[in-house]
Amino acid sequence: MTAFHGEYEATVDAKGRFLLPGGLKKQLPDAENTFVLSRGFEKCLTLYTKKSWEGVLSKISQLNDFDPKVRHFRRQFLGGATEIELDAAGRMLLPATLKEYAGLAKDIVLAAALDRFEIWDAVKYKQQFEAFSAEEFSNLAKEVMGGGML
Repeated sequence: MTAFHGEYEATVDAKGRFLLPGGLKKQLPDAENTFVLSRGFEKCLTLYTKKSWEGVLSKISQLNDFDPKVRHFRRQFLGGATEIELDAAGRMLLPATLKEYAGLAKDIVLAAALDRFEIWDAVKYKQQFEAFSAEEFSNLAKEVMGGGML
């Protein structure tokens, strides 16, 4: 499994494109230039490599079609999913509907999330950390990690 790391800043141009940051690009498998972009859970976008996306689809395809919650989740999650490619200059085009969903303007942050990246409006991303104290982070770590050592 690919495990990405880091936070990368980028700027969206007037046409809705941004240059894939070099530090992120170095972490990609060789010749990776096709991605899937979808809605994230906290008003951000999620950028998957094709391989990571195939794993997500495999899990989603095993869900119970007879459960209304599953159908609702699929519509929300898969509805905006868009395959995108890097252009010759190494830029990605953000579809207008997804850009609007995440409230992306000019400055964005691409934040690693294991096998994918989240794309955030830079101001919203920074606000998450400003509003979260060290003690709250410690308590969250204890809760989600079960109090075990990393």
